[in-house]
Amino acid sequence: MHHGVKQSGVNARSEAPWDWPRSVYVHVPFCAHRCGYCDFATVAGMDQLIDRYLDALDRELATVSEPQAVETLFIGGGTPTQLDRRQLARLLRSIRRWFIPQADYEWTVEANPGTLDGDKVDVLAEYGVNRVSLGAQTFHVPLLQVLERNHEPADVCRAVDRIRRRISNVSIDLIFGIPGQTLAQWQTDLRRALDLGLDHMSTYGLTYEKGTRLWKQRQQGLVTPVRDSVERDMYTEAMDRFAAAGWNQYEISNFARPGRECRHNLVYWANHAYFGFGLGAARYIGGRRETNTRDINRYIRCCMSGQSAVQQFETLTPEARARETAALQLRRNVGIVRDAFHRQTGFQIDALASEAIVRHRDAGWLTDGGEAIHLTREGRFFADCVIADFLVP
Repeated sequence: MHHGVKQSGVNARSEAPWDWPRSVYVHVPFCAHRCGYCDFATVAGMDQLIDRYLDALDRELATVSEPQAVETLFIGGGTPTQLDRRQLARLLRSIRRWFIPQADYEWTVEANPGTLDGDKVDVLAEYGVNRVSLGAQTFHVPLLQVLERNHEPADVCRAVDRIRRRISNVSIDLIFGIPGQTLAQWQTDLRRALDLGLDHMSTYGLTYEKGTRLWKQRQQGLVTPVRDSVERDMYTEAMDRFAAAGWNQYEISNFARPGRECRHNLVYWANHAYFGFGLGAARYIGGRRETNTRDINRYIRCCMSGQSAVQQFETLTPEARARETAALQLRRNVGIVRDAFHRQTGFQIDALASEAIVRHRDAGWLTDGGEAIHLTREGRFFADCVIADFLVP
């Protein structure tokens, strides 16, 4: 089978993390129900395909040809915990066969609070998973209904308790800007989340992805988006609340207790290389990005017949790679560190984007401390606009 590792022509093992992956992402697309806002590569009500999908995934994983040493692993979805205990064990066994976690590794699995029972937590722990990320989204039932989530707020607390018996590092996702959501409700969500004594939280402003059910409802006037000013207040509230609790905002949407940042996601924001397997999964090796098909039947058919499941690919020019690196690194609290950026890309950030740096610094959206450039607090509200400027020659 053709695959990213082969197609990229990366045979010489560069020690540089931006050239050769030390991280692997594996996608599990199955869900009990597809939420109205979801734009990920997921399938609902197709659990009869799980075993065939795992067969196909086995074949795709085997294309690395020899076991790879990795520092971070991440199983996302979909809902990985939609798999039953046997299927989950099979998936983890498969991954461990081809990817060898190094000392002090981080292995995250995403989970739905409603489908994570004690048996599944035991399986995760037995195979070495040491971090779980729960899709909580909100603790308000009417808002869960707007998002078409199929769990109850109490499920989140129960799931956290279950996980903690075996796995210490727990993260949850929260969403703000849900139609009908008030600032007071968001404040309650943040308080309840912090009361759980977690290590990490991701807070995302709701986006209306074109083609999703929620996007169509907005088009038809069935839902009213939260006003921009209220959404801004919600983001401000998150930043203030976490800062007061002694947490770090280490990326635009992510907060952690010191030392509990998600190392796997930091690989993406550094624009380092990573392996990716499964439906719709992307990989980035040696400046070449490949994305697998989002059609599950095609994915299974391709993998089982020894064909490539890649649907899109591009090889970036050195300048395009450097610009993308700048755009991603600006999301981080540490921003773009000049020396490290030059080492990684071969470009000086000032030669690449001096106009953008000056313009956004003068607007109060960037701070330039000499050693590094990063978004100001005010700049975080306009991050998309700032970042876009670094991508344009």
